[in-house]
Amino acid sequence: MRSFTAVVNPSAGGPGSGSAAAALLLRLTRLLRDAGAPVDVEYSRGLEHAAELARTASGAGRVVLAVGGDGMAGCVGGALVGTDAVLGIVPAGRGNDFARQLGLPSDAEALARMLLDGEPRPVDALEANGVPVLGSVYAGVDALANHYANESRLLRGAASYYVGGVRAAMTWRPVHYRVTIDGTPREIEGFTVVAANSGYYGFGRHVAPQARVDDGLLDVVILKRAPRLLFFQMMRELADGSHVRRPQVEVLRGREVLIEQVAPDARPPLYGADGELPGRLPVKARVLPGALRILLPTGDTPDER
Repeated sequence: MRSFTAVVNPSAGGPGSGSAAAALLLRLTRLLRDAGAPVDVEYSRGLEHAAELARTASGAGRVVLAVGGDGMAGCVGGALVGTDAVLGIVPAGRGNDFARQLGLPSDAEALARMLLDGEPRPVDALEANGVPVLGSVYAGVDALANHYANESRLLRGAASYYVGGVRAAMTWRPVHYRVTIDGTPREIEGFTVVAANSGYYGFGRHVAPQARVDDGLLDVVILKRAPRLLFFQMMRELADGSHVRRPQVEVLRGREVLIEQVAPDARPPLYGADGELPGRLPVKARVLPGALRILLPTGDTPDER
């Protein structure tokens, strides 16, 4: 019988959604304990504390549960990268995009079955300036949009991301990027560059439809300069991934990606990773093949949805 330590983000889901996340966790822990599995619950004081809790729990041989959204999954998963630890993801945040990529269930009963009987499968992670994360690294207007979504006090879920995206795009000026993929540089002027391990970001936006978490590659999605109205249309097309058919969108692949601003005449743009904002350009992202073991439903493979 597995034993579990749930590392919980107390503010998962954003304003007004704490009760839903708490109810999911309460139901899940009850089901696991009723099945005979020991479960400890640890509430994090921040991402660094969450990583410390994860390392301590995995060192004791426990399955570590990341309870929250993409930021918590990325933080806890990142702390376990390169170890023999086993991670379980409990999607209780706003975006839950990495869980979406893996096709993980969101109801307590299905989650409990997966955590008790599922198989740990190796998946890729990636590094952003040396920090392990799970989903994607993105630079440009989407990082600013994510910042606006996270600071929203009135909106939740998809609405916060949509309003954040509109607010960011209204004032954004295209950036002159240098994108170097596996040592080959190219310069473009555009809105954003995404180095994607997972195909989803920003609450279900399918930014990299062909991305897989078990192929040892990053999908690099470049949204080039376009008229502002067309850019808003491409934002809507992110919902189903149809934006990649636009000539203004280029998709490349590689193992290591360096994103820089060429001849900056202003403060470098923000970059984000797994729903957080680590800093400003430049950022180097590289894939870490099979670096993390995650519990998946029995018989599933990574990316099977």
